[in-house]
Amino acid sequence: MDESVSDEIKISYEGVPTESKNPPWSGGLTWNQDKQGKPFIATTCQGIGASIWWPNKDHGYDEPDQGMDIVLTVPEDLVAVSNGRLIQTEYDPTNKLKVYHWRVVNPINNYGVNANIGNYVSIDTAYEGEFGKLDMQYWVLEQDKERAEKHFVEAPRTIEAFEYWFGKYPFYEDGYKLVEVPYLGMEHQSSVTYGNGFQNGYRGRDLSGTGVGLLFDYIIVHETAHEWWGNNISIRDTADLWIHEGFGTYAENLFIEYHFSEEQAQDYLVGTRKRIGNKTPIIGTYGFNDSGSGDMYPKGAAMLHTMRYAIGDTEKWRGILRGLNQTFWHKTITTAELEAYMSKQADYDFGPFFDQYLRTTAIPVVKYLEVEGGIQAWFENVVKDFHLPVVLRINGEERRVELSRKPTRIALDGSLASFEVDRNFYMTAEAYAPPVVDIPESPEPPKEK
Repeated sequence: MDESVSDEIKISYEGVPTESKNPPWSGGLTWNQDKQGKPFIATTCQGIGASIWWPNKDHGYDEPDQGMDIVLTVPEDLVAVSNGRLIQTEYDPTNKLKVYHWRVVNPINNYGVNANIGNYVSIDTAYEGEFGKLDMQYWVLEQDKERAEKHFVEAPRTIEAFEYWFGKYPFYEDGYKLVEVPYLGMEHQSSVTYGNGFQNGYRGRDLSGTGVGLLFDYIIVHETAHEWWGNNISIRDTADLWIHEGFGTYAENLFIEYHFSEEQAQDYLVGTRKRIGNKTPIIGTYGFNDSGSGDMYPKGAAMLHTMRYAIGDTEKWRGILRGLNQTFWHKTITTAELEAYMSKQADYDFGPFFDQYLRTTAIPVVKYLEVEGGIQAWFENVVKDFHLPVVLRINGEERRVELSRKPTRIALDGSLASFEVDRNFYMTAEAYAPPVVDIPESPEPPKEK
């Protein structure tokens, strides 16, 4: 069969689209008005599926190889913004309509396709990145242009940090856009939507409770991270959504480290652990559009952070992150593929580690016991064959030790005064206490007659 031969099929459809009740967490169209009373409309469909508003084979593994053309017709006083680049604008004077033709040339996941309609103006700029000139546009409501010009300097700073950690921006051909919308924001490919009120934090709040979360705009950083984790590397099944959200959340930490300090990045990530519930496993049920636990955000990030410090080599870790984006460039993958790649590149079997954090709700416990000449330490509350290099602080001294479920002996001068696990490892430490055995009281001897 000649694979170069293609054909066309035309599908006509109409109807009343579903209205989103709580965007972006519920799918559908958002019908809103801006402060000047003009229509302000947007689409969201992660989770429920893109077929809620346009016909497609609605499954994560299906991405059009050659991109898409999106054509939107709106009243003449409004602007329609979508993914990719604006190819053409036509005017229909008879009906007083404008037709906006947007084109994406890269593969795109269907929930990443979006339509935004409002009284938009564009702010055009560019960033000199790893692949040369990256066109960057900010589409904002007319009344917000001045605020956006000042606040959106965060966008090129974000691209700079993520190109360092993850490799070149995945969609130079389609450009990068921030688009103001009437909801919080979303990772629409090459058309990142934004509604965080031109302020730092998450709606002005610090999710970590440390103060570090107010150093950056959560929505710009988190949603832009999805250009690598979610849009470049996409999942085949919703059960693996942690790959999008766990890496996207972890990217916040790397942004902080790049622009501020490693210590502040650690403060932030450790602070976000309080959001972990550990009620159900991160990975959902395959084949049922089950995205698993919301812990995929903070716990997914905590797991990756732990993995980095278990490897103990920042450049090696950075190479793994960049290698993932190169190896799986514009592809859909599974957790199993990601696990195999990371273990191979780290030259360490992280299989039980992934099982522990992704497929159970149990948090590893490092047990320790003082013995003659030192201490013994081992893991409890872990899956079979769990093992990991861990940084311990024993009497204030840092020790890097490989632990498993079997006791490991650690030599020690003097007696044990303090023992703790380095804060970058998502686990706890407890002194071993021998089980208490109840010994029955001896019966009283029989009395002499």
